[in-house]
Amino acid sequence: MTIPKKVLDLVRERAHYRCEYCHYFEFLSTSPLTIDHILPKSIGGTDDINNLALACRRCNERHYNFVLGIDPETQQEVSLFNPRFSQWSDHFLWTVDGTKIIGISAIGRATCDRLDLNDERRNDRFIQRSRSLWKQGGWHPPKDDPSL
Repeated sequence: MTIPKKVLDLVRERAHYRCEYCHYFEFLSTSPLTIDHILPKSIGGTDDINNLALACRRCNERHYNFVLGIDPETQQEVSLFNPRFSQWSDHFLWTVDGTKIIGISAIGRATCDRLDLNDERRNDRFIQRSRSLWKQGGWHPPKDDPSL
């Protein structure tokens, strides 16, 4: 994928240098965050800046070519979170301890499940343990994100 540096810089700045899905800060990483195609190129998406999101490697890999997910509460198929059309705080909030993202809408719940935002498919809950350490350091969760 060849995204011009100017476009990459705009996407990173627009996202406030954090993953637009799990809100992971780029400065916590050993490498820059990646560019995700909200509507994947494999199903007709383009490199237009309005189809690009900044994403951590975990979220980008789990987003893959999915645009729909199942809301675990209603078992209905719904669109995944689209950071160009929706506000993060309308669909997600953090637990009090800052280790888990809670979906508060059908879109939020389906996105949490499809992207495994809380790493619940791993026995060691690696991302939750990391978030706990980041919180101790005062770097997490983002100050403007809602929590319980």
